[in-house]
Amino acid sequence: MRLFSLFWLSAITLATQGQSQVNKTFTNPVLPGWNSDPSCTFVKEWDNTFFCTVSSFLAFPGIPVYASKDLVNWKLASNALTRPEQVPELYRNSGQNEGIWASTIRFRDGTFYLITSYVSWYDGWGPKILLFTTTDPYNDASWTGPLHVENPANDIDPDIFWDDGKVFMSVAAGIYISEIDLKTGAATEPIRVWNGTGDRNPEGPHLYRKDDYYYLLIGEGGTETNHSVTIARSREIAGPYEGAPHNPILTAKDTDLYFQTVGHADLFQDASGNWWGIALATRSGPAWEIYPMGRETVLFAVDWKDGEWPFLDVVRGTMTGPLPPVNKDIPGDGHWIDEPDVVDFTPGSGFPRHFFFWRPPKTSLFAISPHGHPNTLEISPSPVNLSATPAFEPKEDGLGFIARKQSATLFNYTVDVSFNPEVEEEEAGISVFLTQAQHIDLGIVNLQACSGTTFIPRFRFRVEASGKPNITVPETVVVPVPKEVR
Repeated sequence: MRLFSLFWLSAITLATQGQSQVNKTFTNPVLPGWNSDPSCTFVKEWDNTFFCTVSSFLAFPGIPVYASKDLVNWKLASNALTRPEQVPELYRNSGQNEGIWASTIRFRDGTFYLITSYVSWYDGWGPKILLFTTTDPYNDASWTGPLHVENPANDIDPDIFWDDGKVFMSVAAGIYISEIDLKTGAATEPIRVWNGTGDRNPEGPHLYRKDDYYYLLIGEGGTETNHSVTIARSREIAGPYEGAPHNPILTAKDTDLYFQTVGHADLFQDASGNWWGIALATRSGPAWEIYPMGRETVLFAVDWKDGEWPFLDVVRGTMTGPLPPVNKDIPGDGHWIDEPDVVDFTPGSGFPRHFFFWRPPKTSLFAISPHGHPNTLEISPSPVNLSATPAFEPKEDGLGFIARKQSATLFNYTVDVSFNPEVEEEEAGISVFLTQAQHIDLGIVNLQACSGTTFIPRFRFRVEASGKPNITVPETVVVPVPKEVR
């Protein structure tokens, strides 16, 4: 078999009205590990709970939705994308940056709305806008198949916003707004409302209405070290929009802060009316060279007085704010994001809900507790290795690979492997995985013996770095597996 277990490189209890608003200390990131492009909403009707979602690209199940009542302890509530037929195009993606990009999650009249973009270069650039809904955020199966929303601007990062009986979608790059029909998916001709402050890649828009203004929050500068958050406002939704005099209102560029690339933010209130924000960031320092946890979600307090512009706390590892009381009373069987795993694949069990595949899996490659092998996961060999080849066909070939996000920088990990290879180069092992073009593998591989007539298992350590060609790649190391453990 070929087994790869992934470690991905890559807030929120509410205080009720009248509770003490004493500042408390919290630690970033609140969603550690690969949790980029976050969007959050507070839902009083669901027991004062915050719900957040992040990008998932080719991961399946995808579009995770996390829940919290104290802004610190987060639990996987559901995955909006769990059925291949919801987005069958995922089967044909071969590019590693394709799939489900940034989403927006909102709650309205008893229904959760999650609007996102599916991006693929398979037929040329043409993002598809998908709108998922549910009335139960703790139930994977309750998420609908997506409504396909017209995308006349041919852009990404959709936001959904209700105003005076109408529904609006804003998209990027360069910020456009259209009115949309939630029954048909029809969209009006987009109006370009703001180009940002002049930095590149104005994107990730979110609209808010406050104090008789429409506020438009966006990211600028690209998702690298020039990333920033800017804001503008207007008396009319179609503009003209005036930028804040203190833009960017949040950034780490040109600083020596540990948290860099801060941007792509969303703002929300808690039950006491306090404003909060979340954004993506990397723990890289200004060198932006080593950040094995990828783009993570950070939390910060927001000071937004009536009629004034918002002021956002600078993102650091240790922060303070008027947090609600600690509360881990979150329903469902989802995984707490920073909780360790002991997974035995007991008979009759399914895959842990926070585990995922790279694209929808070829189910014939996987079996939990097959006959005669209880408490195991059997993975049959896929035709290609983890790096694949240009001829790789995801749906037909499949990939013998299952993963979970890395959520800590220091941890212990073990896996028990029973490996019975039949052909040369058959391999099983573990991987520190970013994409099929960037991963570090430690495997047991069936290689020819020195005699040339037989095959023996060997340990092999190797690095795939074609996705980052300008780095120095460690040499591949191959050593025999000791006879006593064969």
